[in-house]
Amino acid sequence: MSHTPPKAPSANMMWGGRFANGPDAIMQAINASIGFDRRLSAQDIRGSRAHAAMLAATGILTNKDAEAIGEGLLTVLSEIERGSFPFRVEFEDIHLNVEARLKELVGEPAGRLHTARSRNDQVAVDFRLWVRDQCDAAVTGIEALMRAFLAQAEAGADWVMPGFTHLQTAQPVTWGHHMMAYVEMLSRDRSRFADARARMNECPLGAAALAGTSFPIDRQMTAAALGFDRPTANSLDSVSDRDFALEFLSASAICAMHLSRFAEELVIWSSAQFRFVVLSDRWTTGSSIMPQKKNPDAAELLRAKLGRILGATVALFTVMKGLPLTYSKDMQEDKEQVFDAADTLMLGLAAMTGMVGDMTANRASLAAAAASGFSTATDLADWLVRTLNLPFREAHHVTGTLVARAEALRCDLPDLTLAQMQAVHPGITDAVFAVLGVENSVRSRTSYGGTAPDQVRAQINRWKDLLP
Repeated sequence: MSHTPPKAPSANMMWGGRFANGPDAIMQAINASIGFDRRLSAQDIRGSRAHAAMLAATGILTNKDAEAIGEGLLTVLSEIERGSFPFRVEFEDIHLNVEARLKELVGEPAGRLHTARSRNDQVAVDFRLWVRDQCDAAVTGIEALMRAFLAQAEAGADWVMPGFTHLQTAQPVTWGHHMMAYVEMLSRDRSRFADARARMNECPLGAAALAGTSFPIDRQMTAAALGFDRPTANSLDSVSDRDFALEFLSASAICAMHLSRFAEELVIWSSAQFRFVVLSDRWTTGSSIMPQKKNPDAAELLRAKLGRILGATVALFTVMKGLPLTYSKDMQEDKEQVFDAADTLMLGLAAMTGMVGDMTANRASLAAAAASGFSTATDLADWLVRTLNLPFREAHHVTGTLVARAEALRCDLPDLTLAQMQAVHPGITDAVFAVLGVENSVRSRTSYGGTAPDQVRAQINRWKDLLP
């Protein structure tokens, strides 16, 4: 009895005549990217419309064909936006899906669209456009969060709280000063995204597969049409570069680290042991068994989720580090990491903006904590230097001895009597008590960038002027 072998899949029409048969089903699953790169649809269509207009302007394509292509691409975009576009895995990626549908809509002119370009420069321009948009979105999200921190800083510019090193009480600072520290961090994040955007704003379209093209294209025209500053200068680099994605991920990872640090502070500060802040009901959850609980789940989830961005950064560096010039199929694995990181970053920025905007600082708890842990010891040492002209190392030793004395007596430095202080150093006078209060301490830190309320308010006003 004869056995009829299964019919081989038909050849992919986009590959031309090189292949007699289509790919194995597993190969198709490995090879297809339409499941995720459909997110590039708007950028792909924008790039194709610019390419078609340039082909017509240079006489490579007739105006009639270019007009048909342009209108057909708008129809495809409309279908995608409505959710009625028939994405098909056999067409592998967003580029071939759009081209196949364009052919169904306009016929033979669709086949002329790919003149003087390759999927290599096509995906390079699509991805660059997408990442450029994400840089803009990140800047907008960061600025919203900066404004939320500014509002908190302005409300508590002179509220005292403990400043920490090693999570141990170090010196008194102000709530406004602590909030403004995150404004400064976020301002650097904002500048990193802006810098990355400026560097990536060169157009790879026209590099074709890797060597450029013999057609008389106008790369300046397509670059300008797509909002780029200029075309890329080397066709090999144009199709193999993913620095722009790596820079976006790197900037995202640093920003995520900053968000995660504040998420950690919110978890600590909202605990019963600290009670520095109260998070609103919008950003907390309860316990299924302990009715008193109000858990900072949003902060905890952000602290975990933001690690995905670091993972994505490492993953793309790992993909790219071993690739020779120019394009390799490995580079198809660049997008999912960037897509996930961008989504996670925007979620993190939005959630943190909500939490910071809604949180209520507990001024009394902050002040009580600021006065604990011998937080004005440095003020005492500074007073000994200024008033008694002691070398700082000697003043440090005297202060340490007084701290040990207060600790043994289970009191704080301001609670020591003048006689007890003079027993350690006879030159101490009652004027020392003026520097031992936390309010006096923070008011004395008047150096530029210091925690004195006037300095904090100056920085708040500076940023209110700088932010759009």
